[in-house]
Amino acid sequence: MKALGHEGKDFVNPILPGFHPDPSCIFVQEEVTWFCASSSFNVFPGIPIHASTDLRSWRLVGNVLNRASQLPELAISNGSTSGIWAPTLRRHNGTYYLVTTLVHDKKAPEDPKRWDNIIFSTPDIWDSSKWTDAVHFDFEGYDTSPYWDEQSEEYIVGSHAYRVQPGIHLNKVNLKTGELKGNWTNLWNGTGGLAPEGPHIYKKDGYYYLLLAEGGTGLGHMVTMARSTHLYGPYDPNPANPVFTNANTTEYFQTIGHADLFPDTNGNWWAVALATRSGPEYITYPMGRETILTNVTWSNGSWPVFNNPVRGEMEGWELPEGVEEVRGDGPFVDEGDDLTFPPNSTLPPHFIHWRPPIPSNYAVSPPGHPNTLRLSPSKLNLTGLDGNAGGPGGQTFISRRQVDTLFTYRVDVDYEPKVAEEEAGITLFLTQNHHARFGLTRLPSSPNTTNSTLIPHFRFHAISYVPVPPSFSTALPSSFLKPSSNSPTRLTFELKAVNVTHYTFAAGPAGSKEPLTVFAYVPGNIVSWGFTGTLVGVYATSNGGNGTAEAYVGNWRYKGWGQVRENP
Repeated sequence: MKALGHEGKDFVNPILPGFHPDPSCIFVQEEVTWFCASSSFNVFPGIPIHASTDLRSWRLVGNVLNRASQLPELAISNGSTSGIWAPTLRRHNGTYYLVTTLVHDKKAPEDPKRWDNIIFSTPDIWDSSKWTDAVHFDFEGYDTSPYWDEQSEEYIVGSHAYRVQPGIHLNKVNLKTGELKGNWTNLWNGTGGLAPEGPHIYKKDGYYYLLLAEGGTGLGHMVTMARSTHLYGPYDPNPANPVFTNANTTEYFQTIGHADLFPDTNGNWWAVALATRSGPEYITYPMGRETILTNVTWSNGSWPVFNNPVRGEMEGWELPEGVEEVRGDGPFVDEGDDLTFPPNSTLPPHFIHWRPPIPSNYAVSPPGHPNTLRLSPSKLNLTGLDGNAGGPGGQTFISRRQVDTLFTYRVDVDYEPKVAEEEAGITLFLTQNHHARFGLTRLPSSPNTTNSTLIPHFRFHAISYVPVPPSFSTALPSSFLKPSSNSPTRLTFELKAVNVTHYTFAAGPAGSKEPLTVFAYVPGNIVSWGFTGTLVGVYATSNGGNGTAEAYVGNWRYKGWGQVRENP
């Protein structure tokens, strides 16, 4: 498949819809290609890299963090907003570098072990297996970004936190070994906004430009800038700060911030940033922080001027036609799924787990069950031990990002639980403590009677910091059972975004011509929180018991059928 051929100046936001926050992008002239990295927090594989030849169509070409051995510490991340924060992608002398922070967000803020700063590198961005293991370096902060001066001296700039006044610090660092070559030096503390972070340095026309995010990642988020004629400052703030924000507006795109700058083939400049499609009400935004694009005017010796405000439909510089094929086996970011898990196939690169998985819990087309994905149950369910931490045996859960405002997700599930509390089904998942799940289980036919028969039930459960629909279980209708049996037939499960605020969970016998039965309605605000974005997928668990029944998932289908880009 090729990138779409386009002409003209028009483009639409977000360019990377769904859970793709904290974007960092570069243009590689030899490849005539743009590459963008984004944060992945607790999901694995992590740190997706997307590529484009036209700035409109973006293909997933790999994940930097694709082997559990690269960063074993991710398996013990603790907290719903833990994991990989704010990667910066850069290229120098033919090598690609990805600098980021693994954050353990349940540690005390003043604990230096909260911040684990790391470097990955590769000579070949098209081959995920070439990314190195994590190289660690000592920095008490986050949002780290590499920089090279004219003599190719290596630096890292980052957001220092807590023990000193929060601000932006710089040091010389060996990017191959992580060895520090000096002391961390404060450059600038921003304009006074909350949490100065996300720094990047650019050298242009004799000035060092320092780009920041401030104001927190919510409605006050904004981009500010300072510059100096010397790398170590002093830095003078831009009189026009904030240079890029939708704060204090009625725009549908809000929380604009955490930007990065890069050129195109004609020498014009562009910026990416994160945003949420929430409107100023900031209540329902299940896809979380997405990647948006705008053009930037950056004349010689002048401050860059961002095209404000960000909207869904934008006009920028003349864009390339993008008729060259984008390499890689991954899907374009807005592609749907129609997967049957044929023998000898592998899971696609956009399928993700919550923390590194137990590989033996998954099998494609196992013996006796061709064209299915086998799920072996974990003792932990999707909430886990306490809604934050991982635990022994992991969580059997595999998913993809929601990338459309309106979509339908369906899977067929062949599953026969044998003992009480075994469960498999589908989920609308933001984090362990923000999700809804709807599955098949066996429960007593008469809950208040001892020794009653275990029969198949549907069970619904939701958890969030805001009110959720009540949990329930209901016996399967007789039409959902095999003839003359209390065993479930093969079932189709469906999760559907029916409008901008609500989802439905539905089910029915697989292959039936009858419409699926809706069992639950779920408001999108229960998965509108924090730093990530909603995932849709399947799970299997014994809910802490000793059940071992396996679920066989087939006909995995995700189809987007609408994007909302302005206030409804």
